[in-house]
Amino acid sequence: MVTTTLQKAPRPSVRARVVSRIITFAALFQRPMTLGVRGLVIDPDDRVLLVRHTYVPGFYLPGGGVESGETMLQALTRELHEEGNVQLLGAPTLQAVYLNRRASPRDHVALYVVRDFHCDELPKPNHEIAEARFFPVDALPPDITPATRARLMECLDGAPISPYW
Repeated sequence: MVTTTLQKAPRPSVRARVVSRIITFAALFQRPMTLGVRGLVIDPDDRVLLVRHTYVPGFYLPGGGVESGETMLQALTRELHEEGNVQLLGAPTLQAVYLNRRASPRDHVALYVVRDFHCDELPKPNHEIAEARFFPVDALPPDITPATRARLMECLDGAPISPYW
């Protein structure tokens, strides 16, 4: 009978642990991933909520970045309230998660479809939102962004879902 004694691996030195943590921390800056959410808010008259920001041209679906420690649903809830005065009443439907190559090779956007909500009145223009309005799908503003138009076609017209925003 052969017996073996398993020995514990020696603990890495303080220097090795510090170097390992520095490398891990640096990797976060070299390859950070970003995540955003957008909401396709559809009212009972089948109109869609679009917002125009003060800092970029065109109309977009409301949304924004997911903050550290925040779930996608929490971010969506916050962004819809901030940009459209929209309060979720029921669970939105996750349509898809897209890679947003225009922003970064590591930027992703989750698109939710929202039909169960409450909105007393749309927000007045402020430092971030120049305009927020519900538009009939057949009367969209001419300066709607191409990505927003593509998402509407996917969700409302049955166009194939792209993996890219």
